[in-house]
Amino acid sequence: MKLKLEKPLAVFDVESTGINKRADRIIELAIIKLYPDGKRETHEYLFNPERPIPTEAIAIHGITNDDVKDCPKFAEKAREIAAIFGEADLGGYNILGYDIPILQEEFTRANVPFSIESRRIFDAQRVFHKKVPRDLTAALKYYCGELHLNAHGALGDVEATISVMEGQLEKYPDLPRDLDGLDAFCNTRDPFWLDRTGKFKWQDGEVVLNFGRYGGRKLKTLAAEEPNFLRWMLKADFPQDTRDIAERALRGQFPTPPTPQSAAD
Repeated sequence: MKLKLEKPLAVFDVESTGINKRADRIIELAIIKLYPDGKRETHEYLFNPERPIPTEAIAIHGITNDDVKDCPKFAEKAREIAAIFGEADLGGYNILGYDIPILQEEFTRANVPFSIESRRIFDAQRVFHKKVPRDLTAALKYYCGELHLNAHGALGDVEATISVMEGQLEKYPDLPRDLDGLDAFCNTRDPFWLDRTGKFKWQDGEVVLNFGRYGGRKLKTLAAEEPNFLRWMLKADFPQDTRDIAERALRGQFPTPPTPQSAAD
């Protein structure tokens, strides 16, 4: 790498039981530690997360409950992993948004200190997003070779957007030409989500909350034990389909589990 290092850089990635950084658990951890002299160390771990791995997570990373049933728990390896990281700086893709927070939660549960205060961080996703802008002006220049002279005027933005759409259809022959196909392409969502934004999801045949401090709790449990949380959801700024699920749950009405075929679709 054409990178000046004064101390090691630990580039790492995790796979986990889900996307809740506080409640979910790490299943796999890989670290490649880069040294200033060019040396590399590779470390890989599989962990027993101490809970069943949801089917939707298995569909993403392919790690099954049988794969990890005899593996150590994170806490059993926490001090060893902390020693590997040492005082190294940290690198990865979206580690600021996901990998670092879930790793810190695991270390906290294991009562092993792990601070990022003195570490420098190289997040390749942040570089990507800053170097390749995703705004309308950048899209018009990329697809149409034009400057957006009327940026942030409503009509000018609409005209620029139409030009970008035409440019995309011209550039990508495999892009759908019908609105059903384009909607499916643009609005890809997890098939296990119950609502459009994924605030509720199917997990092993039960609807569970998919965000916040109650993330991973069953909807039926929330309705019985934490009804005020669902009432808060009705008043908060959630989409209508999300509020409908919460409202029906408060009335004792719960969704019917999907068949395996419909979940796959």
